[in-house]
Amino acid sequence: PNFGASLHMLKVEIGGDAQSTDGTEPSHMHYENDENYFRGYEWWLMKEAKKRNPKIKLIGLPWAFPGWIGKGENWPYDYPDVTAYYIVSWILGAKQYHDLDIDYIGIWNERAFSSKYIKLLRYTLDKHGLEQVRIIASDRLWEPISYVMLTDSELHGVVDVIGAHYPGTKTVQNALLTGKKLWSSEDYSTFNDDVGAGCWARILNQNYVNGNMTSTIAWNLVASYYEELPFGRCGLMTAQQPWSGHYKVDSPIWITAHTTQFTQPGWSYLQVDGHLGGGGSFVALTDGLGNLTIIIETMTHNHSKCIRPPLPNFSIVPQRATFYVTGSFYMVETLQVWHSRLDFEYGNSSLFQKLRPLKVWKGRFTLDLNVDEVYTLTTLKTGRKCFFPEPPPPPQPFPSNYKDDFNIRNPPFSEAPNFADQTGVFEYFVNASDPGDHVFTLRQVVVQRPITWVSDADQTISVIGNFKWVNITITCDIYIEKPRDGGVFIAGRVDNGGIYVRRTEGVFFWVFADGTYRVTGDLAGKKILMKGLSGVRDNAWHTLTLNIQGNSASGLLNGYPLWENVTVSHPKNGWAALGTRSFEFAQFDNFHVE
Repeated sequence: PNFGASLHMLKVEIGGDAQSTDGTEPSHMHYENDENYFRGYEWWLMKEAKKRNPKIKLIGLPWAFPGWIGKGENWPYDYPDVTAYYIVSWILGAKQYHDLDIDYIGIWNERAFSSKYIKLLRYTLDKHGLEQVRIIASDRLWEPISYVMLTDSELHGVVDVIGAHYPGTKTVQNALLTGKKLWSSEDYSTFNDDVGAGCWARILNQNYVNGNMTSTIAWNLVASYYEELPFGRCGLMTAQQPWSGHYKVDSPIWITAHTTQFTQPGWSYLQVDGHLGGGGSFVALTDGLGNLTIIIETMTHNHSKCIRPPLPNFSIVPQRATFYVTGSFYMVETLQVWHSRLDFEYGNSSLFQKLRPLKVWKGRFTLDLNVDEVYTLTTLKTGRKCFFPEPPPPPQPFPSNYKDDFNIRNPPFSEAPNFADQTGVFEYFVNASDPGDHVFTLRQVVVQRPITWVSDADQTISVIGNFKWVNITITCDIYIEKPRDGGVFIAGRVDNGGIYVRRTEGVFFWVFADGTYRVTGDLAGKKILMKGLSGVRDNAWHTLTLNIQGNSASGLLNGYPLWENVTVSHPKNGWAALGTRSFEFAQFDNFHVE
């Protein structure tokens, strides 16, 4: 609080072992008889958030579900009691293992809802003493959830918040008629330059001014994923180089502060018409104890376009605005002033600067507003613009010589650093029965296709490295666990991931449990460049080496040439990767890329 973005809420994905835009997040229950509340990074992230702001609100929402929930169907509502049990287990685990209280729970991100399931979820929450957990629905559009709530009084009774995604600052009549809190429960998703900051400034105000929404949640918190994945740098700030430690506090952070440092959950919006005469908007909020905060934005059309939806034309002119404060605010004599100006001509933006206080004369004050500005006027004197005392380390490309032997007894996370799982989940694994060379490995653990959110690949894959890599040698020990039709690969020049993972191309070197090998130009295995016999078998360790130089690729098995002089023309560059032929157990060790 009162440092930088000073966020009020943190919304996290309840991992479902499936692709959710830029990668997969592990589930707390990979299998029906499995529970583990230490996978992935969300537990850590929530605890770190609570350390900084104990009052931050926490929201959980699933994008996908492990396959066993649907008993083979790609649908989470056929066995609603199972799904409710699974979600409530996550909430109970958050408390039991991490002392985290989840405040709000969602249904299924941007997919269908089931009224029966929502009612059963409420019943299951209450049965486990979680009456304080509120339900938000449906994290998609205003309809049909609003209409169904108006026609189903029981559903109306259990949904506390209607959350819509990318509403373009507008709501619908039915949503207003429910009398429920309206939120933009996912928004922004825009490249975090000054235009992204303009988008964020505009919707933070206008979601309330035009759409009566009292919360706006940015996807995403921090861009900490390879930039060439979908929606690169669509976070409030950027920290996409864990190997160097470099990060950048982008301008959306300081736009956030204009609202978050001078309001809190529990404050109320004053019901005024927040449209300014010359274009732009303002909102006014109070804590009900005499404090007043006014936030003004004058973002121009071309400097505040969000990624979605399309923004209709509007015009903004410099203007002189006079504000009148009445009632209990008539006694306010001075307001603190914080100001940002986004400069698109010279790139010389001024962000979150404290100006001299403004005198309020007999309940009125006047302000000269230019375009592309944000003002916060407030009775609070707590605002601060802070920075971590040491500057961030300089940026560095991903190391051109990188090794991981996965030999770590008590890893801080369940997954190895820098690997970005795009289908399947790759976890540290301890091979208790191994004689010694491969006790600690990386294992693919999703063995049934999840209830997906997008079209995950039919193969599993994790990418790593520098997307610009061209000439590359990858070596990795591999262990196929699935007899007969099991298989694994290593790959280079891998050109896709995230929601586009099914169309991934590159140079893929596969070996299969039946003793064959293949070289393909794609993850799907349709573009066969070479095939033959390898002698590889399941339940034994083998070493694969893939060498790609210019237009030619070659492969080694256990240090001996297996195939060579395969012509590769496309893609020209990309990540390194490893993975499996299907949703199957397999292990990897001593990964090395040069």
